[in-house]
Amino acid sequence: MDELETIREAYGEPAPPTLRETTEARARVLGKRPPRRSGLGRRLKAGIGVAAAGAAVAVGITVTGSGSPAPPSRTSPAPSVDLGRQAVLAAAGRAAAQPGGRYWYSDSVGGQSYLVRPKTGAYAIVGAHTEFYSWAGAKPGMGAGSYGRDIPSRPLTKEDAELWKKDGSPSRFRVWSNDHYGTYGLGTSKWEMDPPSPEGGGRWRGMTAEQLQDLPTDPEGLTRELFSAEARLKRMDPHLPAAGRRNLEEGIKERPVDPAYTFVAAGELLRDAPIPPGVRAGLMRVLTALPGVTAIGTATDALGRTGPALARTMETTTVTAEDGAPAAERGDYDSRQELVFDRRTGRLIASQNVLTRPGGPYRDRRPGFVINYEAVRDAGWTDAKPVPPARLPF
Repeated sequence: MDELETIREAYGEPAPPTLRETTEARARVLGKRPPRRSGLGRRLKAGIGVAAAGAAVAVGITVTGSGSPAPPSRTSPAPSVDLGRQAVLAAAGRAAAQPGGRYWYSDSVGGQSYLVRPKTGAYAIVGAHTEFYSWAGAKPGMGAGSYGRDIPSRPLTKEDAELWKKDGSPSRFRVWSNDHYGTYGLGTSKWEMDPPSPEGGGRWRGMTAEQLQDLPTDPEGLTRELFSAEARLKRMDPHLPAAGRRNLEEGIKERPVDPAYTFVAAGELLRDAPIPPGVRAGLMRVLTALPGVTAIGTATDALGRTGPALARTMETTTVTAEDGAPAAERGDYDSRQELVFDRRTGRLIASQNVLTRPGGPYRDRRPGFVINYEAVRDAGWTDAKPVPPARLPF
């Protein structure tokens, strides 16, 4: 079980399983274990230089051509400034200035990368590929809707697309997934609607849309209301068996401050939840101050978009022969989880696991390889009742 699964099992969700949760569970069964979203590789270095220069102008310090602050002069020592973090904080300020509305909507796509290894050359495809669309009214009685559909598998990058064509452009991909071989194809399913919870409307981390509107906007208040031990205990799934509930309560009390949980939970709220602009900015500021979270300059998501990003290193993943994994899949690799923001609006545009140390199934991939992702294609507040898109995203 990987770290994200452990976090979800430890803290759970109060509402019944949603379509997204069902899709993610399906990805864990049909696909390789949902990995961890990681770093950027060679593209990152150049991106840091650009972001550093822009942030330096804002804070009034000198930046060298490599993107690093120039050595301090003897007469006026330059302050130590984390330029990547400043870029995220600047994005948070822009998020706070975005307009509100009557309805929140989010349109995202996500998938898991798999390696296809024909004699013509190995290439990566995105399988367990889904599109998810949700909306929610800001006030009681305005309703909520969640929709999901399978979308065609596809080569991960342009280079992968060329190797796919060299392989004869197959329409089905047989790949190792978890403990067996699975097959992905180019088919598309119809939109499936996930009915609202019995309590009415949607729920996010145990809260209704109305409760989300009343959250504080300052980092301290948000940490207290969302991520403290008291908050997690309060929002535990009331349907848990007594024994399981006691075990989870003990675990939360033993670790009242949990940066890993906060990173995952805040990222999910930023991606999906109908939170006001001020709360969105506050969550971004919570993330920038989390222990173990690093600002990595400019990152690139699976759709080719760039923006300032925060990352958290994940535990090493090891694939062994115990589950019957073929030799090509065995070994270990390191990765990190990234949250990528739009520099102009401050909106979260991607949550992704990216390879930082090649190995195992990714031994022939370079650092920066996207292991799995959820990319927010569009999201925001609107006064018109949203509807899912008719056209496929690709």
